Amino acid sequence: MPEQSNDYRVVVFGAGGVGKSSLVLRFVKGTFRDTYIPTIEDTYRQVISCDKSVCTLQITDTTGSHQFPAMQRLSISKGHAFILVFSVTSKQSLEELGPIYQLIVQIKGSVEDIPVMLVGNKCDETQREVDTREAQAVAQQWKCAFMETSAKMNYNVKELFQELLTLETRRNMSLNIDGKRSSKQKRTDRIKGKCVLM
Repeated sequence: MPEQSNDYRVVVFGAGGVGKSSLVLRFVKGTFRDTYIPTIEDTYRQVISCDKSVCTLQITDTTGSHQFPAMQRLSISKGHAFILVFSVTSKQSLEELGPIYQLIVQIKGSVEDIPVMLVGNKCDETQREVDTREAQAVAQQWKCAFMETSAKMNYNVKELFQELLTLETRRNMSLNIDGKRSSKQKRTDRIKGKCVLM
């Protein structure tokens, strides 16, 4: 099956419970849930403008466990951009991103031309284990951008995806969503379906 060139694939990685699904759901649907439900893999679609035309932002929310290395490798090889999420309340969740980052470098060859965002989620929490400066140092070492977010408070969520698209130098992309969508677009969303089983 030929790949659609107007699909822009963003892959979200991170340990279990750091809020990957919460960030994606907050961005795509504007919702937040307090309960933790482990993800195997979910794919969401969002229409964006890309090189003066419309394309689909395909967001793959990956599993937080290390049980599926083949799925991880496939997601990386098909991905155009990567969001590496850790929780600012867990130093271990930041450390667990190291091997994933190395795998991205190994599969992609280099991250120089690939948008990668290191994201410290749950920045609304008071019990921090990861200092902002510490995370910025890791981002600098990995040559990627860094941002703190809170899916719960809807802080920097849209900005995160906008920034990721801004980092894409090979295409000109932007979010043209204001939360209000035409009924025609909603209808096509329903027809297309938001989740895709792989």
